[in-house]
Amino acid sequence: MVFVNGVVFLALSVTGIREKIIAAIPHSLKIAVTCGIGLFIAFIGLKNGGVIVANPATFVSHGDFSSGPVALCLFGIVLTAVLVARRVPGAIVVSIAVVTVAGLFVRAGGGKMVTQLPASLVAMPASPAPVFLKLTFHFLTTSNAIMMALPLILTLLLVDMFDNIGTLIGVTKRAGFLRPDGTLPKAGRALLADSIATILSALFGTSTVVSYIESASGVEAGGRTGLTTMTTALLMLLALFFTPLILIVPASATAPALVIVGVFMMQSIIEIDMSDFKIATPAVLTLLAIPLTFSIAEGIGLGLISAALLTIGLGESKKMTTLGYALAAVFFLEFFHIWPFRA
Repeated sequence: MVFVNGVVFLALSVTGIREKIIAAIPHSLKIAVTCGIGLFIAFIGLKNGGVIVANPATFVSHGDFSSGPVALCLFGIVLTAVLVARRVPGAIVVSIAVVTVAGLFVRAGGGKMVTQLPASLVAMPASPAPVFLKLTFHFLTTSNAIMMALPLILTLLLVDMFDNIGTLIGVTKRAGFLRPDGTLPKAGRALLADSIATILSALFGTSTVVSYIESASGVEAGGRTGLTTMTTALLMLLALFFTPLILIVPASATAPALVIVGVFMMQSIIEIDMSDFKIATPAVLTLLAIPLTFSIAEGIGLGLISAALLTIGLGESKKMTTLGYALAAVFFLEFFHIWPFRA
């Protein structure tokens, strides 16, 4: 199903449909997506660091600030913020290194330290043989199987497409590539690469490979060209063999980086005209829904639906494109599970 999803992605990218989908999202929602991803990243960082935890009464609450890992995470947030404010080169990396070393002397509970030294520095990666090229297309052999698989494939397509589009908008906005009118030059190349990655992920037996919101940390460190991406890819390849060494970096060290990157991305909120209620409502719903639903795609969907209903209700339907209304309708059908072909 992931493979079929990737093939559909590729077709949509080659024909330029995915670029048109990006263009159909109102500019104010694009900014809201950037800010929403910032909140999302910061929320993930606080969650990973134990600063925010689940609570059966209030859904979320603060963690135990007196515990070693949480205290270390809070220290990391302050340290990173100070280094960034002082414009220290490589501030985020320096903070991660400092907190990792500090974790060698801070207890995490059960007598263990926050930072655990590895038994070895190098290890051979696991063989991909059990999942490599193990595709099966049984779900396409009968009409009944196809009807059962279709809603799943469409859900994959919808979520992956808009997660990718949202990430692309958010990261490129922060990098300064998004034009004032909301268009993204050369978006087709990025979407084509994403489509090919999805197909390759199926061949290698993994879940869908998409662009990831943590890319924003690379942008904040100064990355702007393909050389940044190629360097990251090569280092990730090396990481396969140095996994024990990399795993010594605790969540308390990486979580502060996510929080600070989230702050950076939230700075774009000043570009949304909050004095105009027609603009503010869909934007705020998008901004809040992304972290609260834990999904970029669902945040975009709620924003598009609210924008479409608002323009229609105000008699200003021409302010939104036909494709924008179509996307809102697709999300509406998905959210309320009323696809006509749903099994």
